[in-house]
Amino acid sequence: MRRSITLNPGWRFIGPDKKEIPVNLPHTWNAIDGQDGGNDYWRGSCVYTKTFDAPAYDSETECVYLEFRGVNATADVSLNGEKCIHHDGGYSTFRKDITALLKEKDNTLVVIADNSVNDRVYPQKADFTFYGGIYRDVYLVVVNKNHFDMDHFSGPGIQITAKPCEGYKRGDVEIKTWTNCEEGEVSIRILDADGKQVAGGRGKELRLDIPDVNLWNGLESPYLYTAMATLTVDGEAADEISSRFGVRDFHYHPKTGFYLNGKSYPLRGVSRHQDRKGAGNALTKEMHKEDMDLICELGANTIRLAHYQHDQYFYDLCDERGMVVWAEIPYISEHMPNGRENTISQMKELIVQNYNHPSIVCWGVSNEITISTKDKKDMLDNHHVLNDLVHEMDKTRFTTLACYAMCGPFNKVAHITDVVSWNLYLGWYVPGLWLNDVWMRFFHLVYPDRCLGYSEYGCEGMPNLHSSHPRRGDHTEEYQAIYHEYLLKCFERNPYMWATHVWNMFDFAADARNQGGEPGMNHKGLMTFDRKTKKDSFYLYKAYWSQEPFVHICSKRFQDRTEKEITVKVYSNQNEVTLFVNGQQKETKYGSKVFTFTVPMGDVTKVRVASGECGDEAVFRHVNQPNPAYSLKDTGDKGANWTK
Repeated sequence: MRRSITLNPGWRFIGPDKKEIPVNLPHTWNAIDGQDGGNDYWRGSCVYTKTFDAPAYDSETECVYLEFRGVNATADVSLNGEKCIHHDGGYSTFRKDITALLKEKDNTLVVIADNSVNDRVYPQKADFTFYGGIYRDVYLVVVNKNHFDMDHFSGPGIQITAKPCEGYKRGDVEIKTWTNCEEGEVSIRILDADGKQVAGGRGKELRLDIPDVNLWNGLESPYLYTAMATLTVDGEAADEISSRFGVRDFHYHPKTGFYLNGKSYPLRGVSRHQDRKGAGNALTKEMHKEDMDLICELGANTIRLAHYQHDQYFYDLCDERGMVVWAEIPYISEHMPNGRENTISQMKELIVQNYNHPSIVCWGVSNEITISTKDKKDMLDNHHVLNDLVHEMDKTRFTTLACYAMCGPFNKVAHITDVVSWNLYLGWYVPGLWLNDVWMRFFHLVYPDRCLGYSEYGCEGMPNLHSSHPRRGDHTEEYQAIYHEYLLKCFERNPYMWATHVWNMFDFAADARNQGGEPGMNHKGLMTFDRKTKKDSFYLYKAYWSQEPFVHICSKRFQDRTEKEITVKVYSNQNEVTLFVNGQQKETKYGSKVFTFTVPMGDVTKVRVASGECGDEAVFRHVNQPNPAYSLKDTGDKGANWTK
């Protein structure tokens, strides 16, 4: 049976400085310079080399594949001096049978990774850093020469389409497998979450029935089955693969939003980039899991995985936790006529490699493609080709795209995919939070039969910048909270939105950014880049979405105040909050989500709030002069920058 051997340890790396150093994978050469601003992070070709002995395998009956889970953005691979792989696209798996090139000892593997500027491979223009490197795992896979397909867009060799039937009491499961040999027989077993077989049959294509089915039902019950496929040749098992799947259906309605398993299921969640401070996009499983834990703590039920294919491990976590996922390719910001084939190949890889994940409900065709596109006719044609391709490859999911804020509701690009969402920052980049209501209602009025969503909305907020009079553009934690308070109420007033995704769950690197806050960073996250600080806005969303009881005092980091009395704002998912000042109970308020109290200031004022067993506390100090850390520099029409 097939087995995988990691090649992550023990590489030699020659970087931009032409010096050779030892590295282990995952690795990127832009972990520092891609996060410090200036738009000067190094983009080009770097070389990875590794010497390894061939794994133990039977040369008569087995072969060996070399598998890369992600190399950004172009990879040229040679083994023992022979070129064997060229791959364009930095976010998907690719593999190759290397048996004919293997030596028993001292095999030399050379990988040239290239993230240089070009007009062929997406992405090339976007508000995030394009880290270079072998930033995901590398394996040798030993498999029988007769095996389930490994070469078709490096997919799993099995495709599972599962849906409920008979009033959601039974599961209808269609399974297709592909092998590299005509002879042989395929047998399928479906196992429940306890490992008990609930269905089975023989054939490369078959339909099976699961009685008394357990549905994959989002956060409530993300139940997963496992399909085991065995290839038997000449009476002996040659290869075996498995894939988890879930039984669910979904649909959308332009007036009432998204439905999961026949019930209204408003999609309210976050977007996520895959990078970290000091690590770039070379994330470990522990980092992926921490991200998922934090998103679950927030109470989100959907994630937009922007703007590219994410690690398979994270899709697995989405399946396990019940997250509804928008998956997309990095066709972003600018249409490149020479990049058409790359959009198609990246879409094929995305769908083939991720088809079995029950968490994914839609495929994203593009993001903000109208920002700087010149050849609009070719761009629109490219979109139609992609949209048709998705429907041909996957008849179970719908297509979507994210429109640029300046892309009007009548723009042709907004009417190609099944549903549409917009990246809108009304109240941040332009004044007027109320414009969000106007925009949604106008679109809904003009196109009442077209599903509308918000794929991005957000506001910069830094936990070390504060103001008693927050305003648009100031990057304070207080204005970010006000912005999100409005948007959450706005979505309640406009419940027909099929999905809303906060931009972003975490701060992320955008090396071209040099204004407002810390250079090289986008600070729209609900948490900081290092995942150490939850901004006040995090707790606002937790108040709306989470069932875990809590209370949170806002602006706790804004300790030094000049006012004689201050407003203390509290976020909670409880319906009453009691205030204590310097140990004395002062007031109990009843309400929902946001509670405000007026507190007179002494030299030192200790504030505590409580609701049942939940509590939080803060200390505020009265000062005559504002803390220099909170000084405001006026920047005219552009709003304000805080300087520390």
